Amino acid sequence: MKKKLQTLAMILAGGRVDELNVLTCYRPKSAVPFGGFARVIDFPLSNLMNSGLEQVAILSQYRSFSLINHIGIGAAWDMIGRYRGVSILPPSTGYGNTSWYKGSADAVFQNADFIEYHDPEEVLILSGDHIYNMDYQDIIAYHHEKNADLTIGCVQVPLDRAHRFGLADIDNEDGERGGKILQYKEKPANPKFQWASMTVFCFNPKTLREVLTTNAREDESFEFGRDIIPRMMFEKKRVYGYKFHGYWGYSRTVEEYWQANMDLLGNEPKIKLEDWQVRTNLEHRDIRDCQPLKVGSSGEINNSLVYNGCIIEGRVENSIIFPGVHIKKAAVVKDSVLFFNNIVGKHSRLEKVISDVNVTIGDSVKIGIPGPTASKEVTLLGWNNYFPDHSEIGSDCTIYPQLSPERIPAKINDGEVVR
Repeated sequence: MKKKLQTLAMILAGGRVDELNVLTCYRPKSAVPFGGFARVIDFPLSNLMNSGLEQVAILSQYRSFSLINHIGIGAAWDMIGRYRGVSILPPSTGYGNTSWYKGSADAVFQNADFIEYHDPEEVLILSGDHIYNMDYQDIIAYHHEKNADLTIGCVQVPLDRAHRFGLADIDNEDGERGGKILQYKEKPANPKFQWASMTVFCFNPKTLREVLTTNAREDESFEFGRDIIPRMMFEKKRVYGYKFHGYWGYSRTVEEYWQANMDLLGNEPKIKLEDWQVRTNLEHRDIRDCQPLKVGSSGEINNSLVYNGCIIEGRVENSIIFPGVHIKKAAVVKDSVLFFNNIVGKHSRLEKVISDVNVTIGDSVKIGIPGPTASKEVTLLGWNNYFPDHSEIGSDCTIYPQLSPERIPAKINDGEVVR
């Protein structure tokens, strides 16, 4: 007899999010490296592991190879066993009504048979794109306490940024814990309330199946925030908001992603990887086998996270440095995030740069340093690029991946995009 499953978790690992620009040219946002060793999806996966939820499905369709390679069989998150496991569910084409996922709700609807097979007490649907630490058992307990059809994890955001989110007006039924959702507006132009959906949804499975079936039959778009939640509000389902009071990294834009990385630094960082017990797949990119960090006699590291496999002969300030990076003598890397296997040549200077994997920077190169009238914004370097000696790249520039050397000018002005 099959063991009754309490909670089935489904992670929306999503498609490409254009706001992260060249970082998602060849990977879904959930697979973007973060924090010096991890991937963005490691946060919800680690939350699930630490919450004791071990039956997980990951829904992804955009360039899934890096994500699949990273997840493996789920061993890094201890999700292997008779009643534990990670299933990656890409869209399918073939016999019957199958197609690419047309939205977050459609992605779940196309896998309704997977939900029915497991027959859970509740379905926990999560975004794979957000950075936070949460015990999901708390929202599940609140969901049961309220006998809810849907409970939404919500976090308070500043009113001047609230228009970017799905927003809930939550009554004061349970104070700081949460309450019934009185209104829900998806990205309103003039927001009146501040509790933003975290894309943490705890559903009654029967209700979920009903609303997804109706959405597939009657609607023209297939999103939880835009379609499913408003439909449930209109039908007067029991929809509750669970109030979350911790750190939540939205990181939908390059600047937000950069800031989330910077939130790892300082004496009292907002993101505490060790306290949060964040795990990653150490076999991916052979992180487990990297040599220890080497700091040369002229090397200097200030307020930075620098990982195994790196060689630091220059100066690193306020930066996140992934394994395999070599920063040569007299080079300065400041306020930057360098992904795996970057090389920074002698006397080069980088400021507020995010550099994807396998980027080589020659000697005496300046990147991210703004001109006299420009503000300092993030400069993005796509992967597998080479920047020759004495190159100059300004602030707020974007360099697309894998460009041939003749396509990269020796001088790139502030704000320019090179494709």
